[in-house]
Amino acid sequence: MSKILQVQNLVREYRLPRLGLFSKTRILRVLHGVNLELKTGESLGVVGESGSGKSTLARCVMAIEKPQAGKVIINGEDIYSLTSTRLREARKGFQAIFQDPYGSLDPRYTVKRIILEPIVSLEPYTNHTERMQRVEEVLDAVGLSKASAEKYPHEFSGGQRQRVAIARALVTKPSLIVADEPVSALDVSIQAQVLNLMMDLQERYNLSYLFISHDLGVVRAITDRVAIINSGKFVEEGRASEVFDNPQHPYTKALIEAMPKPFSGRRSKRLVSATQL
Repeated sequence: MSKILQVQNLVREYRLPRLGLFSKTRILRVLHGVNLELKTGESLGVVGESGSGKSTLARCVMAIEKPQAGKVIINGEDIYSLTSTRLREARKGFQAIFQDPYGSLDPRYTVKRIILEPIVSLEPYTNHTERMQRVEEVLDAVGLSKASAEKYPHEFSGGQRQRVAIARALVTKPSLIVADEPVSALDVSIQAQVLNLMMDLQERYNLSYLFISHDLGVVRAITDRVAIINSGKFVEEGRASEVFDNPQHPYTKALIEAMPKPFSGRRSKRLVSATQL
């Protein structure tokens, strides 16, 4: 399998407010030379506590934030060396699903307009017929009816809104999806449904997932590999079953021991119920 994503020596820093008028500038380094690789059709879970740097990593991969050093190579192109025009074109190949399905959807827009937004922005040359076909296709793919296109976000449940967000991510036919805590804002009873959907879509479209989460149970259930991040560095990485069954780093062991429920075996082909998480 070819490599769809390569992160090389990624460094991300933030400038902090001065403590006083004549004090020195303070710098907070959130990512310390992070490296990772993701193959086509593969899923990699990045797990860590709040403040560990995992969401910052997601924003850098999505070119939402620019790192101070390092490279993010997607589909063979270093996205931070591209012109703004070329980056806009490249964005068709990588999309994101965020944590809050309501906050990520503009309440003023219909579902149709929300899903069309990436096409209009990234593929302005497409005609109306093609655009509407794409909308219908992705709505069907996520289990929503054609009639949903004319509704507004407030008319849907949390799980349905996340399906709309997934449809929007799919509409440009990406090969990579960065999922930043995509089910953590949902009720436990709905989480399994959305995770099942994501696994089905991965198989259907040969998607690659960079799956960001603090929930080890969820990550183990749906990812092929896992990377444990602590204070902006990966402390352990490997096959999900191997890392969880035989953790080597003290931080990984502490995370697993803190899990409220035991988790079983290997990556599941399908989550029958949320209790399995």
